[in-house]
Amino acid sequence: MSIHDTPLLLGASPGEALVHCVFIHGRTQSPEDMQEQVIAKLRMPGVCFVLPRARGNSWYDARATDVLTDRTRQQLDQAIGHVRQLVGALPGMDDHARPLVIGGFSQGACLAVEYAMRHGPWHGALASLTGCRVGTPDCDRPFADLDRLPVYLTGSDKDPWIPVAAFADTAAALARARARLHCDILPDRSHEVSATEIAQLDKVLCGLSNRSWW
Repeated sequence: MSIHDTPLLLGASPGEALVHCVFIHGRTQSPEDMQEQVIAKLRMPGVCFVLPRARGNSWYDARATDVLTDRTRQQLDQAIGHVRQLVGALPGMDDHARPLVIGGFSQGACLAVEYAMRHGPWHGALASLTGCRVGTPDCDRPFADLDRLPVYLTGSDKDPWIPVAAFADTAAALARARARLHCDILPDRSHEVSATEIAQLDKVLCGLSNRSWW
């Protein structure tokens, strides 16, 4: 049984959607924050949005760039298991009837990357908006062959939570994992989702619904 709370469902119904999108909020945030900051600004119709809700509004206690501890590993496993449970409940996942985007912002973006490194690839894409791998390069971390999974990864030189070095290490890891990688570094952007990222996420969703990739 999950320790986390009931997600927020937005957009098309799961059974009628062209695309499913699980979008994960950041530290101290909520699904409603993601609705306001991201989902409400997207234009692509026909998407079922599933916005997970962390109990206590955070998925794990540590900073993403801290050395992994047993507690952080346990919290990550619980959070990833919760997301996997939500994905498994969506119709059409077994037969790839509908493409799936797993994404998030900040801590949610980091969680999305870690989900991919455990359970990727899938029929769809990964969208990590201001995210990185959790832990340090010296930590023992899962690694998956992503087999050309489309990935959109973003960062900023001024972001206080995800340093450029962590972004670059994550881009290299995703490249080694054989992801089909699109990266944006957005100079001077603060810790927020920008119009550029919203437009690119719209493009990802539209491309999946039309069976065309970026």
